[in-house]
Amino acid sequence: MGIWQRIKEDIDSVFDRDPAARNAFEVFTSYPGLHAVWWHRIAHWLWQRNAKWLARAVSNTNRFLTGIEIHPGARIGRRFFIDHGMGVVIGETAEIGDDCTLYHGVTLGGTSWKAGKRHPTLGNGVVIGAGAKVLGPLMIGDNARIGSNAVVIKDVPAGATAIGIPGRIVAQQDFHTSEQRQMMAKKYGFDAYAVSQDNPDPVAKAIGALLDHVHVMDSKFSTMCKAINDLGGNVCEKELPQLDLEEFAGDEKEAADKRHKDLERFDPSI
Repeated sequence: MGIWQRIKEDIDSVFDRDPAARNAFEVFTSYPGLHAVWWHRIAHWLWQRNAKWLARAVSNTNRFLTGIEIHPGARIGRRFFIDHGMGVVIGETAEIGDDCTLYHGVTLGGTSWKAGKRHPTLGNGVVIGAGAKVLGPLMIGDNARIGSNAVVIKDVPAGATAIGIPGRIVAQQDFHTSEQRQMMAKKYGFDAYAVSQDNPDPVAKAIGALLDHVHVMDSKFSTMCKAINDLGGNVCEKELPQLDLEEFAGDEKEAADKRHKDLERFDPSI
């Protein structure tokens, strides 16, 4: 990929992550986070060709112009975005995957004076909040999240969220469970937006737990019905009544009557 294609790719990636971006010209001329990455690519190219002093000179110029310090030895993937950027420090042996995002004040630092690998490695899609410190030769897994002002000194698994001092795991995304929740929500008529395991909203957490419970009950109910029918029974022919969010927004008596009619269709003995 040529240099102009890489620059275009970087600019396009900003629109996916910064709603304040208005047009390509503004991003190209006014985003120091992008400028820092472009300067770093020059410095890294020189560093790899053993022009160490010149690479450090370019890196220092980069820091003076943008307020972002990236050692020329650091390895950075594609579509890397530093939002705001002031005070970001990235050490020599840091490695950053594709589609990562850092906010201002982030440090990818070392904890040892010995030569060798001493800075973090970030997988793809990692997001690190403002002021966070990730210290040592750690591995931050794909799509992990580091909360603002956290101090992370241990590995963070893929899809996990770490916060606090020292950093601790508060949530880990279960892609299988999340997919099940989406399917259950669709089946029962819920809008499942934001019903995820790492959502801080207690109501969303409660709904997510209910969806998990309904999924288990639904599976057990289907298994029981199949077993009874295999023995010669005749159950579970009718579908369960659908839930309608409009029931909860209208008159309580009308909603109660509607629910009662639905139940009567499901079980005439009610």
